[in-house]
Amino acid sequence: MTEEAGSAEHGAALAERVVETVRREPGRSMLSYQHVPWVAGTSGPMPADALAEAVFPSGRPLPPSLRAWLGFDTSLLERFGWFAPGGGFSPRPLDRLVGEEMGGHWGEFFAPLADRFAECFLLPGGSDSRRVLAVGEPDSRGEYPVLAVDVDDLPFVGLMYPGFDVYLAHTAGLVHRDFPSYTALAGDAVYGPRMREHCAHWFAGDVCAEFPF
Repeated sequence: MTEEAGSAEHGAALAERVVETVRREPGRSMLSYQHVPWVAGTSGPMPADALAEAVFPSGRPLPPSLRAWLGFDTSLLERFGWFAPGGGFSPRPLDRLVGEEMGGHWGEFFAPLADRFAECFLLPGGSDSRRVLAVGEPDSRGEYPVLAVDVDDLPFVGLMYPGFDVYLAHTAGLVHRDFPSYTALAGDAVYGPRMREHCAHWFAGDVCAEFPF
């Protein structure tokens, strides 16, 4: 595989491929089991000057894939609570996000992880689980991991995607992977190396954290 071809499977280039497919049918659902249109309302793209200056509240930069997506649409992430009423990003620590989205008593179980996962954003996907972008140490592509958070049986949080780029592309059907477990991409030939970077940064070399945290 050439370097150019490899780059098309990561970061902004991969997100731009998703944009091309969504642009053709923006109202179609992201999910097969629930109607969540890719684009809804009239929000449109983030203005170019605002996007050029945008950073997360922590000061960390936006990942390349997110910049590419926001240059196309803000409505999807707006619907999932990414933005404060006055503008700007509105992250939540993991325990508060879980409590507000899955029930307050569940959030209490995730309190020991709140400092590690202090800047989180909800993404579409999951039923008794959720998909969460966690901002912190990026991988070598400048991307932050997307976590699976589950409270069925025992509380669980683990690496599901190495970045917003792969999350988008898999959801859009451009990246075809089976998920026998949430963390299956850790063994993937293309995305495994990035997953393992996140393992080292976020989970002390493991792919997940299981209860009791």
